[in-house]
Amino acid sequence: MSELEPRTRTVPAELPTEVFDWGSIKWGVSAGLFPGAPLTAGEVVINPTKGHDLHTHPNSDEVLYFVDGEGVQTVGDSGEFAVTAGDFVYVPRGTLHSTFNTGWRQLRVIAVYTPGGAEQALRQLPDFTALTPGVQPVWERAR
Repeated sequence: MSELEPRTRTVPAELPTEVFDWGSIKWGVSAGLFPGAPLTAGEVVINPTKGHDLHTHPNSDEVLYFVDGEGVQTVGDSGEFAVTAGDFVYVPRGTLHSTFNTGWRQLRVIAVYTPGGAEQALRQLPDFTALTPGVQPVWERAR
């Protein structure tokens, strides 16, 4: 792709991987990758028996599409409910929510923020690490 041609796609192998204690994310669409893009979208991988703490996105709505695996989700005062491949979840901006993997395999989720930008807060978390494209996360073997 020349510098004059607009980007039309991203390839996972060419994207950095954001790693956390609970899993990893590759953001495939963002304003940084597609100037002027009004949203952010990426693949989230949550490892077995892991999940992320309750949190909010004050300025963005979030849509979650579950690609593979099984888990539990909370949205506001919904209590935990089961999620599995094929499910969609809508999280209004400012609403407390969490996702937890209850299965034996990785829980894969497509996350979309609208407007984009909510992913910036993740980069401030103490367990955040950014891996350069092509570098794979290393997970420790359970003992």
